[in-house]
Amino acid sequence: MATDTLKPTAIVLVSGGLDSCVTAAIAARDYTPAFLHLNYGQRTEDRELQAFSALAEHYGVGHHLVTDVSFLRQIGGSSLTDSALLIPSAKEAENDPNTYVPFRNANILGIAVAWAEVIGCRNIFIGAHAADSIYPDCRVEFFAAFNDLVKAGTKPGTGIEVRTPLIAMDKESIIRRGIELQVPFQLTWSCYERVDLACGSCHSCRLRKKGFERVGIEDAIRYL
Repeated sequence: MATDTLKPTAIVLVSGGLDSCVTAAIAARDYTPAFLHLNYGQRTEDRELQAFSALAEHYGVGHHLVTDVSFLRQIGGSSLTDSALLIPSAKEAENDPNTYVPFRNANILGIAVAWAEVIGCRNIFIGAHAADSIYPDCRVEFFAAFNDLVKAGTKPGTGIEVRTPLIAMDKESIIRRGIELQVPFQLTWSCYERVDLACGSCHSCRLRKKGFERVGIEDAIRYL
């Protein structure tokens, strides 16, 4: 799928997961997407990067950036970056979301804003959603406050805005939107723990599987 160079550029944060893939498809309707991927020392870093590369190829994205922010692993505090911590099951995660990477979205969005200033684009897309999220930096209030920070901390007239097209959707709604946009779900990766075959039991896997089942895809395991 080739991008339209006549469209304005927008940065899309692409982890390689389902949500960021749907967000990329939404952004690509009106913008030429520039993909940004952050390696932050997560357990599945290599597999996520593989998914990111496959999605960039699928959408014909020529302008992309992969940045190392592994200091988040050094800081620790999350089972996604600290192998000494057990990744909880979906039920356990409801009460103790130790998969939360402290202030991750602020860190990665800061890099996106810096890149936006350099390449001269005004829009940054991120696939965060608050409906079934357990993370504080996926809330509407967080993004409203962050956009105020961007306005105060960038050059006058820059006009950069972080956009969250999935913010009010649950996983089922996101998948339905993805089906409408014919996104390549098979290229994405959501598992928190494994890189060969999705575990099927972590919070991310369970949300993904339940979403596909709710849209009527019974063989949801093949989309993990």
